[in-house]
Amino acid sequence: QVQLVESGGGLVQAGGSLRLSCAASGSISRFNAMGWYRQAPGKQRELVAIITRGGSTNYPDSVKGRFTISGDNAKNTVYLQMNSLKPEDTAVYYCNAQYLLTYWGQGTQVTVSS
Repeated sequence: QVQLVESGGGLVQAGGSLRLSCAASGSISRFNAMGWYRQAPGKQRELVAIITRGGSTNYPDSVKGRFTISGDNAKNTVYLQMNSLKPEDTAVYYCNAQYLLTYWGQGTQVTVSS
């Protein structure tokens, strides 16, 4: 069973930064892709960032230019650097990985105050 553990969430003021980490149980190079999703209360879970095995990345317009996803194969960890945070970024952030199946972490809370 693949396990994903998120960390790095917290409370920040608007304009601040956070870096989220997703530690995987084993090499992340075996995954076709990894990504970050978020879900705010009363809203659908939405894609925030993805990175493929080949290193290509993609972001929705809502976070493009502010968020950056990256991976460290030696540490079996994928990161989400979040800059210029806005109150609308407040959500639970989940790590995702695709291999034989799709896996999810338990999530980490990010709260951005105005």
